[in-house]
Amino acid sequence: MILSMGIILLGGFLIGCLLNKIKIPGLVGMLIFGLIIGPSLLNLIDQSILNISAELRQIALVIILTRSGLNLDFKSLKKIGRPAILMCFIPATLEIIGVTLASVYLLNLSIFESLLLGSVLAAVSPAVVSPRMIELIEKGYGEEHNVPKLILAGSSVDDIYVVVLFYSFLGLVQNNVLDVKGIWMIPVSILLGIILGIGVGFFLSFIFKKFKTNLITNVILTLSMSFLCIGLENGVKQWVSISSLLSIMVSSMILLFRTEDKAKELSKGYNTLWKVFEILLFVLVGASIDLTFALKNGLMAFVVLLIGLGFRSLGVFLSLLCTKLTWKERGFTILSYIPKATVQASIGGIALSLGLSCGAIILTVSVLSILITAPVGAILIDTLKTKLLDNPLKLEENQR
Repeated sequence: MILSMGIILLGGFLIGCLLNKIKIPGLVGMLIFGLIIGPSLLNLIDQSILNISAELRQIALVIILTRSGLNLDFKSLKKIGRPAILMCFIPATLEIIGVTLASVYLLNLSIFESLLLGSVLAAVSPAVVSPRMIELIEKGYGEEHNVPKLILAGSSVDDIYVVVLFYSFLGLVQNNVLDVKGIWMIPVSILLGIILGIGVGFFLSFIFKKFKTNLITNVILTLSMSFLCIGLENGVKQWVSISSLLSIMVSSMILLFRTEDKAKELSKGYNTLWKVFEILLFVLVGASIDLTFALKNGLMAFVVLLIGLGFRSLGVFLSLLCTKLTWKERGFTILSYIPKATVQASIGGIALSLGLSCGAIILTVSVLSILITAPVGAILIDTLKTKLLDNPLKLEENQR
């Protein structure tokens, strides 16, 4: 097991660095590396690691949501206004609808299974989008209409919205019936998750303000509270449903609101933690792929993915109606909402780990979405940013 862990971390790190050098997201290389060393090909990973891959993916998801909350500024959302709110929900909702309709006919999935697949595919990748938008903000691209901030804010909430829907649809698939009580519990779960998150956020911010804690202590405290929230959800789920993942993100947002300096420092700590779990996450997802099954169903999965992206693009277009954005800026925003990776890797294998019949096809489509959209989206953003976005800083230099 230790040898396998060394192979995963070293190999994933090296191939990730190599692809980053040629402007391709390193996570794509990690995914392919996992496929190569996994059971389908070289079979170099010990089975004991594959047995705990679901737990490792959940930890990675906790880190993803905490990082999103620590970087989601209420002020930015308020300043951008209506388009930012719509971008959080409309594109993902339309993509779920498109994938659901396509999956029922092309992949022979039930309506509940199709909804589950749609919720897996509907998230934007913060690993691909966030660093690029931060770079654009720093360089002044699209500053007049806050295009990078719009994309950054919308994609951050988009992730948590999709994750909440995923776990709701997962319950429907497991029960194989439209449970009216289960549907009613969705808003209850969201509300209780928000309340729990606010409580945890205020508690942590009090600790950070009251005591002179260092970065390591803050990371341990925050991570511990996240695990306790998940444990609480599991402990009381027979009586009431609580969205612990939502509470984790809300608590991070409260930390940013109440202790901005500590939150930014904490974000750097989580970024370091993420570098390790990013490798584990994507390599293990790649290793979980059944290559024979993937090759057999790849074409239909690709068509479903394209249909979903078409619906997503329509959602972005509708969200930007009646705004001051130019047509070039709207086009850039649509392209920036293409990349998929982190959320798909985190939740794409859950159905398979639970033994659901749709698990293999959901994982296959998830991995295919990462392999196609992550590099394509990254390349389009990097290539077209100077052509589709204004750069006031560059314009000012030319005038001088």
